[in-house]
Amino acid sequence: MEKTWRWFGPKDRITLDMLRQIGVEGIVTALHEVPNGEVWTYEAILERKSLIESRGLRWSVVESLPVNESIKYAGAERDQMIENYKISLENLAKAGIRTVVYNFMPVIDWIRTDLSYRLPDGTQTLYFDKIRFAYFDCCILNREGAEKDYSADELQKLELLKTTITDAEKQELVNTIIVKTQGFVNENFKGDVSKPVELFKDLLALYRGVDKVQLRENLRYFLEKVIPVAEKYNIHLAVHPDDPPFPVLGLPRIVGNADDISWILNAVDSPSNGFTFCAGSLSSGLHNDVPAMAREFAKRTYFVHLRSTEVAQDGNFMESSHLEGRGHLVELVRIFESEHPGLPMRVDHGKLMLDDVSQNDNPGYSFLGRMYALAQISGIMAAVKEFENG
Repeated sequence: MEKTWRWFGPKDRITLDMLRQIGVEGIVTALHEVPNGEVWTYEAILERKSLIESRGLRWSVVESLPVNESIKYAGAERDQMIENYKISLENLAKAGIRTVVYNFMPVIDWIRTDLSYRLPDGTQTLYFDKIRFAYFDCCILNREGAEKDYSADELQKLELLKTTITDAEKQELVNTIIVKTQGFVNENFKGDVSKPVELFKDLLALYRGVDKVQLRENLRYFLEKVIPVAEKYNIHLAVHPDDPPFPVLGLPRIVGNADDISWILNAVDSPSNGFTFCAGSLSSGLHNDVPAMAREFAKRTYFVHLRSTEVAQDGNFMESSHLEGRGHLVELVRIFESEHPGLPMRVDHGKLMLDDVSQNDNPGYSFLGRMYALAQISGIMAAVKEFENG
């Protein structure tokens, strides 16, 4: 497997020279400065690619070429946004970049309620607390009918939380779930960013009446338009699974289990229509058997995220060590090296440790935590190779 790293561009404090020193081979990045929905020009792509190559690395994967919200909910701008997407794909291919990640999560992609959950060893990790998320849903958003999405036991715990949660904790929930997520990074929100809850509600309202069946059809419509372009230029599009892989905030999720993935791959059955195997996202759903899914979809997997989670029976989950948890990363490396060798992979969502704590890195994307994880995964890869070679 190719060892890659998510790099956030020239403004990232983690430099390409640093990555070369720790064994990174390929870069996973995007033109983050281009507003969501606008065309990525060939000149801008080539400039970024040349910068990466000047440091002895290569641009292996685009993560992500964002799918504009109007495509997801079938808004008035959908067809124009798809045309822009097709042009961006053509320009990427002309620059020699042919693995492109996207997601189809409405409004918000990955969700956590705590970005610095302290572990007994002093490191910090990302955490999802279902009751705190319910508070955000029912009491901060005041989403109509939200209570129906939670069990009687969860609602009882919610009532207890209402008596203890502080104003500072309420604000931190807003910052964690909305402000510090990819929603703002990708400029899904337009308007007064000093009022994130109101902007978030406006975006949720655009999906009123969009259920799982309709969202699937909107994805099919998108794929039918872009896959012919991908086929023409030998591009692999790789959809990222939902994180977490179950419905949230009354929004449907359509990339959360094996049936969902099969539906997508069959909706437009083409080698260009593929999958990003994110072990962390998939393992955060107790319904998913992650190694079994790797075996089933290895041939149509074009990019791998190696991370893992620990999940409690109540639905709470956290990012675990890369050697532990429900991701079963040792088995995944064995499967992918056997079934689809040479895939680009990146470690994902490293813990905060040591000097990382004082840095202002994107949540989940610390330097030392990911470097530590890369060392673990490199060891796994070497051991698997040694074993396979007898």
